[in-house]
Amino acid sequence: MINFSGTGVAIVTPFLNNGNIDFPRLKNLINFVIDGGVNYIVSMGTTGESVTLTKEEKQEVWKFTAEAVDKKIPLVAGIGGNCTADIVNATKKFHIEGFDAILSVSPYYNKPSQEGIYQHYQAIADVASLPIMIYNVPGRTGSNISAETTLRLATTFKNIIATKDASGNFDQYNQILKDKPESFLLISGDDPITLPMMAMGADGVISVAANAVPHLVSKMVDECAAGRFDSARPYHLKLIDLIGLLFAEGNPAGVKAALKAIGMCESFLRLPLVPASEALSISINKVMDTLTKNNI
Repeated sequence: MINFSGTGVAIVTPFLNNGNIDFPRLKNLINFVIDGGVNYIVSMGTTGESVTLTKEEKQEVWKFTAEAVDKKIPLVAGIGGNCTADIVNATKKFHIEGFDAILSVSPYYNKPSQEGIYQHYQAIADVASLPIMIYNVPGRTGSNISAETTLRLATTFKNIIATKDASGNFDQYNQILKDKPESFLLISGDDPITLPMMAMGADGVISVAANAVPHLVSKMVDECAAGRFDSARPYHLKLIDLIGLLFAEGNPAGVKAALKAIGMCESFLRLPLVPASEALSISINKVMDTLTKNNI
């Protein structure tokens, strides 16, 4: 079993002006984050604008990503949605060499009960050939996965190995950390609270910011993992201004503006998402310029 502690990056999908996937820029980005020290990549998560890609496009991205990574680091495929039958079918059919786990976001819009959430993940776990990571992001899904449901899944299904949690609910984190199986991972799904979560005992982050500043995020997480929180704090503080800007107009508009600032890819998104405003892009450019000049 691969250990998914440390820094994961929820990688963006670069697009051309005509909306097509920019595969050369995607390869450059993959190499950039690997060189920046990330421990694994999540492909076709929500940051990758997965809901705007067709099934065929997702397959292309996954296969291209696996070939580009070439087993240098582990890979996680984002397979989630609000129709359990569709996700079960997609999970069952997922057999792309080079991938090591599946990240599955909690059903959105439907707002299922805790029992509905439990049975949704049970159905996925029953057919999955790869380990499963839960993704709890109430701000996007409209419903929270409670600590009780997370622990019930963690203790019942050995192939449910982690939860990426972006609820910001520290009482919930306390309960998960206190009662979870030893091997089950609690992973931050929200960049600005990674340090305090790891101080409590969380195992790392699946980061948006690591697309643009992988060295900085990886250094902070590595220091936290070693218990050197005094050393991690300066990295955390250097990230604060950038992270605030990255999410000011939604994700991934902000991080694509940051990537454009360093020449990594263009800032094109697929509707209904639109690029960051000119004012926000200018602010992001200034912060990225400062970080780059300081060799971050």
